[in-house]
Amino acid sequence: MANPWTGEVALVIDGQRRILKLTLGALAELEQELESGSLVELVERFEGSGFSTSDVLALLGAGLRGGGAEIGTAELARAEIEGGPMQAARVAAELLARTFMLPGET
Repeated sequence: MANPWTGEVALVIDGQRRILKLTLGALAELEQELESGSLVELVERFEGSGFSTSDVLALLGAGLRGGGAEIGTAELARAEIEGGPMQAARVAAELLARTFMLPGET
């Protein structure tokens, strides 16, 4: 089960429930992968609904690896995500929000 207090979210990929978490290492990996080069810019894109599918894939991939799953971006791009692209985007946004949420915020 995903623990929201530790920044975890869950997503069903190819029929398997996975836990995603943005650890410090996953954030560093994500920052290197981003075309914009900044996590602040990524947060701004999600807040303004200006994110791309590449942003969603990069964020989910980093979160999966931070959660212990060794899934590459290409493999994730081919995977069946329960709820489709909209659910993938929702989970990516939730993952980002939980990672930077201060204790006591909801």
